[in-house]
Amino acid sequence: MAGAVQSPQALASSPGALPPELTRSEHEQPGATTFRGAAPPEIPVIDMSSSNAGCSMAEAAREYGIFQVVNHGVPASAVCELQRVGREFFALPQEEKQRRYAMDPASGKTEGYGSTMQQDIPGGKKTWADFLYHNLSPPTAVDGAVWPENPKGYKEANEEYCGHMRRLTRSLFECLSAGLGMDEGFMAEAFGGDEVVFLQKINFYPPCPQPELALGVAPHTDMSALTVLVPNEVPGLQAFKDNHWYDVEYVPGALIVHIGDQIEILSNGRYKAVLHRTTVSKEKTRMSWPVFVEPPTEHVVGPHPRLVNGECPAKYKAKKFKDYKYCKINKLPQ
Repeated sequence: MAGAVQSPQALASSPGALPPELTRSEHEQPGATTFRGAAPPEIPVIDMSSSNAGCSMAEAAREYGIFQVVNHGVPASAVCELQRVGREFFALPQEEKQRRYAMDPASGKTEGYGSTMQQDIPGGKKTWADFLYHNLSPPTAVDGAVWPENPKGYKEANEEYCGHMRRLTRSLFECLSAGLGMDEGFMAEAFGGDEVVFLQKINFYPPCPQPELALGVAPHTDMSALTVLVPNEVPGLQAFKDNHWYDVEYVPGALIVHIGDQIEILSNGRYKAVLHRTTVSKEKTRMSWPVFVEPPTEHVVGPHPRLVNGECPAKYKAKKFKDYKYCKINKLPQ
């Protein structure tokens, strides 16, 4: 059985000074490193119903690696229900979340409930977040035992939302493929076609006693092809551009799209994976619902031959996605 989850949610109920292992070094502290000057760059907000949406996405993927989409076709009711069941899961007693759903990587259980405070990095700092993590699709990748039975409606809400994510992802892939001069089906096929994996994560960032010193998620790029994220109304996502950390504005009803490592690799660097991090609040709970869209583990991804030439040689090695993940998680050369 998994050991007890050391949890920011539990620490938040007994406020005090931030533990040393959560206090970032000065060059990482958001209070000191967030851009506060005039006229910060605005992350593009793209209307998917507009005739130039595809061109705008491709430009944003090249310039920012992140954009927001509105009029995306995902019903507000589906998003609200996804958020409802997520909030209610984290409102369950800590003992119930731990006893029934805790992940236990040592025993091979890599899905379920956990905390970034569990992640043991020698000499490294920890972050202020709890999470729930599980596969959504395809059916062969889904372990129903890690999906919460409580709250009521959790399974139905996630299954419905996954259907909308599959449709939206097809549209995003088509637009980004066209932006590379490829056929619309190019990117979906390159990442595994019908076997593309959808992973749901719920991030829970409770109020933090010293948010200017801590991070909810440390700087990183996503290993996925792309990530589609629903935030709540509490800001916290930041993107790195031109040597500065910028806040990503909360846009009601929008979905946030991150370009991930696999699209950067496939495009041979024409599209950029976004370096991002998450800050936390002193008074409010921030939550987010990212869906990671990934190739199957045995699928090989590398720069497409049509995007490699004498002027632009291959910048990345082709490798199985499972090998890419192993190297990135263990900080090994790619």
